[in-house]
Amino acid sequence: MSTSTVSADLIWEITRAHNSYQATSKTSGSPRFSRDPLNLFNLDSRKYAGFVNDKAIGISPNEKGGVVVVSKKVGFANKPRSGLVSVTFGGNKTARKTYKAVANKAAKNGYRADLRAAAVARVSAIRKSQRTPKADPVKKLRGNAAKKAASA
Repeated sequence: MSTSTVSADLIWEITRAHNSYQATSKTSGSPRFSRDPLNLFNLDSRKYAGFVNDKAIGISPNEKGGVVVVSKKVGFANKPRSGLVSVTFGGNKTARKTYKAVANKAAKNGYRADLRAAAVARVSAIRKSQRTPKADPVKKLRGNAAKKAASA
């Protein structure tokens, strides 16, 4: 098992101002966002940067429904391609089972507790966006005036 010879803090100090994941805006005072797939909060900060931290977890939607959970393995800093593990949770699985599986994956790999809650929240938002919308219910006529207008 090999570890990186460069600290994560040094990597962040070098790349924090200029990296390919930054999403900048021209308005001053607005928060800086990140497009990093291993960043659950989408904020450009050392705490949530997935490409810097040894342990990171990312969640994205699957094309066929469900979610894909990508996590980083510790000890593969010199081999970033083989250090990523992806697990797909299909859309046919109930939402509650998916939440539990994602929380267990994060907990058993020793991720931070605040990232576990954020991972479940991200899965919840993705699953909610994948649902088919219900048809609007038929409006009921209420009151005598409305019933007279409808019959006329």
